[in-house]
Amino acid sequence: MDSTYIFLQHYWWFLVSLLGALLVFLLFVQGGNSLLFRLGKTEEERTMIINSTGRKWEFTFTTLVTFGGAFFASFPLFYSTSFGGAYWLWMIILFSFVLQAVSYEFQSKLGNLLGKRTYQLFLVANGVIGPVLLGAAVATFFNGSNFVVSKGNLTDELMPVISHWANGWHGLDAFGDPWNLVLGLAVFFLARLLGNLYFINNIRHEALIARCRRQLITDGVPFLLFFLSFVIRTLLKDGFAVDPQTQVIVMEPYKYFSNLWAMPYLLVLFLLGVAGVLYGLVKSILCSRYIRGIWFSGIGTVFTVLALLLAVGYHHTAYYPSTADLQSSLTLANSCSSLFTLKTMAYVSILVPFVLAYIVYAWRAIDRKPITSEEIKQDDHLY
Repeated sequence: MDSTYIFLQHYWWFLVSLLGALLVFLLFVQGGNSLLFRLGKTEEERTMIINSTGRKWEFTFTTLVTFGGAFFASFPLFYSTSFGGAYWLWMIILFSFVLQAVSYEFQSKLGNLLGKRTYQLFLVANGVIGPVLLGAAVATFFNGSNFVVSKGNLTDELMPVISHWANGWHGLDAFGDPWNLVLGLAVFFLARLLGNLYFINNIRHEALIARCRRQLITDGVPFLLFFLSFVIRTLLKDGFAVDPQTQVIVMEPYKYFSNLWAMPYLLVLFLLGVAGVLYGLVKSILCSRYIRGIWFSGIGTVFTVLALLLAVGYHHTAYYPSTADLQSSLTLANSCSSLFTLKTMAYVSILVPFVLAYIVYAWRAIDRKPITSEEIKQDDHLY
């Protein structure tokens, strides 16, 4: 295979993985919203929480859409297989995010039919459903999904469908594997931790921030239990390996551990990420005046998720394995776009650093003034 083509496959898997890692970090919006009634004891406190996450919800939503678009452009067979086959799982995720957008915009509108509290409950629902289901969906990269790919169907004029789901659950079967739920719950509690850390950095309200620091302990313990359980089990289990010569997919013992060991830069990235998450968490618990934990834990989250996603796609690994037909599993080579498409998009991706620079600028501009009780009372545009 052309070395340029192989490079572009790996390049685009890196970009997709980076978007996925950034998405997990930005789920602090959902995590913060899930704590709305637990942290906010008064209407003023709940308003401060909603307006804190309300400044950032567009970043999360846009990253989710961009993540899906990048997958569609670079690995269309994954897009058609997962988004087209496991559509119930993805539709519930997308519906919860749409519900979030509607809730932000309409909860404070005069004359809304459902009432402000109903929209706040919608935000809490998105804060639970979004992270759990996204975590469960990502877990299928390691544990497999129930689909079959038949590229020979392209010649069938009556039904030219390349892939189809092997059962009638269309994605809901992901919950049949408890390990998918384990990662889903790990992502959920991580999002809550990041939400707490963001409030500590973004809100100036002594009683509310004191509750956030206590909540870090409450959410930190289950996060560590679920995350460590998933990682240890994944590193010790058989993985889906691809023979580089024949492209035949086989089960290989300790595959994901072997990937990290064979690519030490990923192992270092993973360990740095875990250390960053723990440092931001522990220091925010122990130091009552420390407010920058979101940056250590946030960057640590991006490093950790990026290392795991690269490990599941690089080093001759099937990144989307099939439990119905092992040879239908998707790899970088058998599911990517054409060389022309990947090369053309690579030129466009040169603009990515400029987009990221604009996001950083916009983020700093939005957060220049922390949220206070006085600002909430004076602000003309409140969610």
